[in-house]
Amino acid sequence: MIYTWIMFELEVSHRFSAAHAVTVGGIPEELHGHDWRVTLTIQGSELDHEDLLVDFHAVETSLRTAISPFSGRTMNGTPPFDVVHPTAERLAEFIAGAVHPEIPPGCRIASVAVEEAPGCIARWYPES
Repeated sequence: MIYTWIMFELEVSHRFSAAHAVTVGGIPEELHGHDWRVTLTIQGSELDHEDLLVDFHAVETSLRTAISPFSGRTMNGTPPFDVVHPTAERLAEFIAGAVHPEIPPGCRIASVAVEEAPGCIARWYPES
C-alpha cells in the first residue's frame, strides 16, 4: 500500500489535583476539587533524523510547566483564572497557548483535552 498523505500523532497526558469554583446557569457552585487529566496531542507529517515526531520528554516537560501553577491550588486565584472563568474549556485553551511556543517547527497542536471528572472532557482545537 502506498500512502500519499502521512500524518504522525503523539499524545502526552498528565494528571494533577486542583480546586475551582465556577458559575453554571447563573448559579455559583461551591469551591470543589478535581483530579484533572490533561492530554496534549501533537501532529506532524515529518519525523526528525531520529525518526521522532518530537521527543516525548520535551512535550511532558512543557505540559507539566503549563500545569504547575494550578497543581495543588485553587485555580480561581491563580492567573489567568483570577480574571478568567476557570472552566475545563478555558484550561484547555490556556494550556494550548502556554505549550504552543515549545512545539517544534513542522508540528502543530492538534488538540488539548481536559478531563475534569471521569467521562467529562472538554477539548480545545486550533482554528483551521
